[in-house]
Amino acid sequence: MSVGQKIELFDGSNHTFSAEITEATKKSVFVHIESSTLDDRESPLDIHLGQVMSRGEKMEFTIQKSVELGVNTITPLLSERCGVRLDGERLEKKLQQWQKIAIAACEQCGRNRIPEIRPVQSLEAWCAENDGAFKINLHPRASHSVNTLPADLKHVRLLIGPEGGLSTEEIAMTANYQFTDILLGPRVLRTETTALTAITALQVRLGDLG
Repeated sequence: MSVGQKIELFDGSNHTFSAEITEATKKSVFVHIESSTLDDRESPLDIHLGQVMSRGEKMEFTIQKSVELGVNTITPLLSERCGVRLDGERLEKKLQQWQKIAIAACEQCGRNRIPEIRPVQSLEAWCAENDGAFKINLHPRASHSVNTLPADLKHVRLLIGPEGGLSTEEIAMTANYQFTDILLGPRVLRTETTALTAITALQVRLGDLG
């Protein structure tokens, strides 16, 4: 970055700002804001993704691509078959890293509102929350599909399980909390593929893709 360079900024408020760099050092950049514009690029469908944490870079990939596809909120979850165990300082660093990934994904795809990465929750605690959203769980033997969902949905909670899936007890628990089982298709997908496929299908059916 150099003095005189024109740049575009965003602050998470659904506005973009045209600016010119007036001073640049190794640690800071000063700009002059020339104009601001309300530029709403959000989907009409609000998606809250509950993703059981996956190993290695899979979770980072899921967060990055989910943000690009328009997810509004992401909550990392713990379940019986979750292979990730983080606590204390390591967990806090992970949450900060995931939020930075979400911000970078917004920069890449042109979103002006930054999705929230919520603190880690247990699967049951997240399922028990009631914010008026339509709750969706993916199940290989479900009788419903995305195409059979009500066409007027504006807010959904999407649950994505771990590698190996949810246990029988956990599936029963989601039913107790009024989750609707959805079938994506005839093939078994990895957890990160499942999340992105489901989000895309929901955005095509109810949001702003397609």
